[in-house]
Amino acid sequence: MCNDYRLTVDVASIVEDFADLKIKIRFGEGAPNIEAREDIKITDVAPIIRTIEGVRGEGDMVQRRWSWPGPNKRPVYNFRSEGREFASNRCLIVADGFYEFTDPIDPKKKRKDKWLFTKKDEPIFCIAGIWRDTPEVGEAFTMLTMEPGPRHRALPRPADRHPRSQRVDGLARPFGVGEVADQGPSTRHTAGRASRVT
Repeated sequence: MCNDYRLTVDVASIVEDFADLKIKIRFGEGAPNIEAREDIKITDVAPIIRTIEGVRGEGDMVQRRWSWPGPNKRPVYNFRSEGREFASNRCLIVADGFYEFTDPIDPKKKRKDKWLFTKKDEPIFCIAGIWRDTPEVGEAFTMLTMEPGPRHRALPRPADRHPRSQRVDGLARPFGVGEVADQGPSTRHTAGRASRVT
């Protein structure tokens, strides 16, 4: 499960990346002021790109809360997608990395090791998501997940870059083998190398 991800690029870079793919980004609520963040955590507000009803090749960028309260009042921040179809309220969650946590390699450490995952050769990628309007928190989004990986209980479901124009209003496919770069235990990422959490 993913409960922490990263976005360190600005709005202009996101718009340019989508324009390269022939996708126009609209700002129905005005261009959001997106600050570079090493950590976007559950209940934080972050940018998503939502489908525009009846329009293909365009998306609406808005800022929304990550997670909504479930029936037990716990936050719904990941949602298993295997075997399910989502006909409405699809979105893309813009990121440049996501984190997973494992038991520490050093048995003397109390905190879990933090692993950064990025997409090889792509500074920005999107994770498939869905959003909904709730009486408790208003509109909020959650990440769709897929089969677990070696360090994951459930892996976020990233969108493939090239057919993203068809995916703005469709489900994303998972990363292919070898497309995810495991950066190792890290909270900092410098020039493609990761440093270990101290």
